[in-house]
Amino acid sequence: MVDYDEGTDVFQQLNMNSAPTFMHFPAKGRPKRADTFDLQRIGFAAEQLAKWIADRTDVHIRVFRPPNYSGTIALALLVSLVGGLLYLRRNNLEFIYNKTGWAMVSLCIVFAMTSGQMWNHIRGPPYAHKNPHNGQVSYIHGSSQAQFVAESHIILVLNAAITMGMVLLNEAATSKGDVGKRRIICLVGLGLVVFFFSFLLSIFRSKYHGYPYSFLIK
Repeated sequence: MVDYDEGTDVFQQLNMNSAPTFMHFPAKGRPKRADTFDLQRIGFAAEQLAKWIADRTDVHIRVFRPPNYSGTIALALLVSLVGGLLYLRRNNLEFIYNKTGWAMVSLCIVFAMTSGQMWNHIRGPPYAHKNPHNGQVSYIHGSSQAQFVAESHIILVLNAAITMGMVLLNEAATSKGDVGKRRIICLVGLGLVVFFFSFLLSIFRSKYHGYPYSFLIK
């Protein structure tokens, strides 16, 4: 097993730009394409990895999964919480029809999903990467095939800031308040959209090398 922090030269020699990677080195001959476990297509399932090991080495690994009741317990707690809240507010259920509240909940879900939180939950990447040679910490992964947890948090904040800018622009255009105040709101919203979209595009360019377009921030 080779860790990226301690063996970057090995990763470069094998032309690997993401981790973890499972490779089988046969006793005779050079490794073939099938000797590399395709994580992008198959995933991290233990059963699939055990099947791949059996196909390449004839070593059979039995995968035993103990019962996991965490999902059932979490669902029961959620149902109990929602039921208790509805019971306590049974005489005043107007909050259920609050469009602003549902919009905020929907935006939180959208921000979490578009920032890659589900990918992090499935793949379990590190929060960031510290270069062992110079101590520099990287929060943005240099490849389009992987990401760090910190990177997801950064993308979430950028998307939220862009959305806030769009909301302010809409508020400035549709409200009927003071013209000077609406102009200030419009400028603030435009600044949020322009700056944070430029930042988001620069991150995209750093991960997809060769992407030709940029805006303000390169």
